[in-house]
Amino acid sequence: MTVRLDAVDWKILDELQRDGRITNVELSRRVGISAPPCLRRVRALEEDGIIEGYRALLDEKRLGYDLMAFAMVHLISQAEADLGAFQERIAHWPLVRSAWMLSGDVDFLMLCVAPDLRTFQAFVLEITAAPNVRNVKTALTLKQAKDAPVVPLEAGLPKGI
Repeated sequence: MTVRLDAVDWKILDELQRDGRITNVELSRRVGISAPPCLRRVRALEEDGIIEGYRALLDEKRLGYDLMAFAMVHLISQAEADLGAFQERIAHWPLVRSAWMLSGDVDFLMLCVAPDLRTFQAFVLEITAAPNVRNVKTALTLKQAKDAPVVPLEAGLPKGI
């Protein structure tokens, strides 16, 4: 179900993506409405599930996670129950930052962090030993070319906004 957003809603979303800690008073000033209706709009966007939550973005390297890698997992069976079981297992692996179920040769792509190569190697062995895993391919990252943890709102804006 698509929720209808007006120009003010789009501005609110844009400002909150830029700074999730902005005060309601400052947000209302930036989007050009008074504070009470601004707060009502933000709450409505939250209740509609457009705003899913707020979080701090942390620098994993400064916290000791010097290694970032992708793990590409190919399962033996792609039956719904087996895919679901593996997805449940992913939820309990703290080194996995994000994961996607894919079509094609790879069933799951997981972005992982680890403090060092030894820890990541041990984790790959754990993945490989998991039920229904055929094989795991990995790729260590060398340099991040882009990290945009935001939705490209300008692509979805109605004409004239």
